[in-house]
Amino acid sequence: MATFTPPAADAVRGRLLLAARDEFAAVGLVNARIERIGAAAGSNKAQVFHYFGSKEGLFDALVAQTVDTTLAEVPLDVGDLAEWAGRLHDVAVARPWLPRLLTWHRLERAEASPLPTISERSAELVAAVEHAQRAGVVPRSYRPAVLLGLVVHLAVFWSSTSAEYDALVRAVTPQRRRQVVVDAVGALLGR
Repeated sequence: MATFTPPAADAVRGRLLLAARDEFAAVGLVNARIERIGAAAGSNKAQVFHYFGSKEGLFDALVAQTVDTTLAEVPLDVGDLAEWAGRLHDVAVARPWLPRLLTWHRLERAEASPLPTISERSAELVAAVEHAQRAGVVPRSYRPAVLLGLVVHLAVFWSSTSAEYDALVRAVTPQRRRQVVVDAVGALLGR
């Protein structure tokens, strides 16, 4: 008789995060259903609560993981912020759920306590931009946090436009869209 081997905790947690990503990106936090997430992960509602404590805990863990993963894949390059924005644009295009998830976070969790992981990562990025400004690598035309915010928003510009606006710029090819991001950040930096 075969013995039952339970799945590794990390595998279950990972499947729950993956299923949650699709659910939350599609319908947001408020309309997401734990039962659907559990079923999609081959798990159940009880496991969501075991690993994350609540639907909000799962959402927050997913957002924090997404930011960490993205920044690990596309580390900040203060020596070439324009190209860094281009790489960030590439990630947003390759993962259409990413801008959606972060938009839902901004809309539905604005009143919640800031996520420590994201606060820490943001502070590190701003400090790196400030250091680059002091070293003369990056212009001081904007405060470091403002400059970083502008660069990030330009990077995800194409991924966050409305369907109505997208119809107006449909002729702009994917390669050109990336170049627009790089050029716009370059212009922002006075190049």
